[in-house]
Amino acid sequence: MLPFLSILFDIIFFKSTKVIKLNSHNMYPITLDGNSVKQKRKEIKKYFNNTFNIYEKIFEVLKDDSVFYKQSEITRHPMIFYFGHTAAFFINKLIYMNIISTRVNSDFESLFAVGVDEMSWDDTNSLNYNWPKVNDVRKYRSKVKDLVNDLVDTLPLVLPITKKCDMWVILMGIEHERIHIETSLVLHRQMPLKFIKEIDDFRIDIKYTQPPENELIDIKQTKITLGKNNDNNYYGWDNEYGTYTKVVDNFKVSKYLVSNAEYLQYIKETSAPLPHFWVLKGKKYYYRTLTSIIPLPLSYPVDINAIEAEAFCEYKSKQDDMQYSLPSEAQYKAICKYGKIDNLKFVDDENANHNFVLFHSCVINKYNFNGIYDLVGNVWQWSSTPIFGFDGFKTHNAYDDFSTPTFDGKHSLLLGSSWASSGNLIMNSSRYAFRKHFYQNAGFRYVVSKKQNKKLVDIYESDELVSQYCEFQYGNINFNVKNFAIQCAKIASKYTINKTKALDLGCATGRTTFELAKTFNQVEGVDFSASFIQVGSNLKNDGYIVFKDTEEAKIFKKKKITLAELGYTKIKDKVAFWQGDACNLKSNFNSYDMILATNLIDRLYNPYLFLNDIDKRLNKNGILILTSPYTWQESSTKKEFWLGGYKDINGNDIRTIDTLKKVLNNKFKLLHTQDLEFVIKETKRKYQHTISHVTVWQKKI
Repeated sequence: MLPFLSILFDIIFFKSTKVIKLNSHNMYPITLDGNSVKQKRKEIKKYFNNTFNIYEKIFEVLKDDSVFYKQSEITRHPMIFYFGHTAAFFINKLIYMNIISTRVNSDFESLFAVGVDEMSWDDTNSLNYNWPKVNDVRKYRSKVKDLVNDLVDTLPLVLPITKKCDMWVILMGIEHERIHIETSLVLHRQMPLKFIKEIDDFRIDIKYTQPPENELIDIKQTKITLGKNNDNNYYGWDNEYGTYTKVVDNFKVSKYLVSNAEYLQYIKETSAPLPHFWVLKGKKYYYRTLTSIIPLPLSYPVDINAIEAEAFCEYKSKQDDMQYSLPSEAQYKAICKYGKIDNLKFVDDENANHNFVLFHSCVINKYNFNGIYDLVGNVWQWSSTPIFGFDGFKTHNAYDDFSTPTFDGKHSLLLGSSWASSGNLIMNSSRYAFRKHFYQNAGFRYVVSKKQNKKLVDIYESDELVSQYCEFQYGNINFNVKNFAIQCAKIASKYTINKTKALDLGCATGRTTFELAKTFNQVEGVDFSASFIQVGSNLKNDGYIVFKDTEEAKIFKKKKITLAELGYTKIKDKVAFWQGDACNLKSNFNSYDMILATNLIDRLYNPYLFLNDIDKRLNKNGILILTSPYTWQESSTKKEFWLGGYKDINGNDIRTIDTLKKVLNNKFKLLHTQDLEFVIKETKRKYQHTISHVTVWQKKI
């Protein structure tokens, strides 16, 4: 629970010297059902405002507005990005899902759109950003807040809320901001202390006690089932749905989280580097909290990354001649079953250090779950399991790249929750994963088992649509129809005179981007979906991709394509992949000699925005190439924004090519048109055969 919310909501005080207790209803996730739509709107509104205000409050620990432009860690954006990002997320998702049609601030919604996970397409180059004034972002957040509150009051609502409801996108925005409450607190904790100030709302209450000796608890063989059904009564992210069943063999688990004391012994015996939040002054150890440095509390859990946790387990294995490791996700669920919390939706904050009971971790022997402590809360617990999708995994249209970019074998699941977790993060069904070298509010416990947890190898692209596009762009020729990506690149090369820089917009899995690099000096591939650009990025950086080639229903074979066999080894460094919105690209995407938009315009939420702006990104005499089968659909584009495929009020046929001419003729000269067919393989016995219309335009000035 959050003491500082006393300034925001009705509160009940239970006074002691340091603790103010709030009405916990504000902090727990809301259910999707109910008997009253009016009451549910009130609940959502309260939950939204609570989240929005908490997020703004945590930025008050920054000493002054100048700190917003500093990076607490070199692989992260300056804090101004995160301050604007969560508000921009609401607008971008509402626009994309056609819930609203007008932006609040298109520049901000482009600038603050894409965060950082050290993906190869993440852009942390400060030269590519013109950060706004902090007060302007505060005003922007206020406008977004008013808009979302209005939408909560007015959007159509039928209970229970489902994934198809507009209100689901509002809940998505709320839970997204809850994630950033926690991760931003980590960034603030990593910021040099000279840039941080103490505020009353974040006062610490550290207890110095003797740490308990860790010991092992036996967990008997048990069958566990992970995943939740689509009719679950709480909001969930895509990776939570589906099923996974496993028989977990006998193993032992540590009674406590690894404490600072237990880790300090390891440090002294191995001379391993100090944990990130420890400070050594002379011969004394200190500990960085959110806003201060204090003597190291030995009975608190150690905060480390997964690499450090794995190294500790290796050390302990040699010391004790036993096989220590981090628990797998399945083992953790078996531990929860032992601790009698496996059937709970979440553990209330009377029984765990999460939901902001405190603003820091606490002693490791306070919260007891049938003899094992801190199964949830205090700090997250690193696991040995790279996150993956359960059977039945399916992305949500509004955020199809929430999970899939992390299904790469490089993102380890975090188990439980931390003192800074709230909302969906404290749900027992939640699944969050980070790269192993990242610091979160995370520590670990260890297990001893006969079978070591296997590491995944040769991660393949399992998303059905992405796999289809991999086969479409990199697979075999079907029915003697030439490779569409290669043919588009040839057309671009033919009609473009200057070949310094090209943009492949809507690049999908990146084949055309690579093909363009054969004749252009520099090529940027941009796609809205991180799931798509991850393929091209992996091909460039790893030298290969692996994807599913579906034969029949669930029967498939893995297909591997290498950079060398495609002939791209020498040109790969001319290629870069970025995530972006074609209707609202960042300003640094400019100065192109050629822009290719492949089968894109009939899938944009507002193609007029795209067409009216695209000339500004081209050099003099630059070439614009559009390809599209003109298959307009209301699920992608509101009918009012269709360029063709309908009759006007007079009954006249409105065709896309005619509208393109009207919109582009003032700025472009039409050089060439042609039909270009392509085939997409769905299964061994089912294919899509489509004829795309190609138009080649030259900028007049």
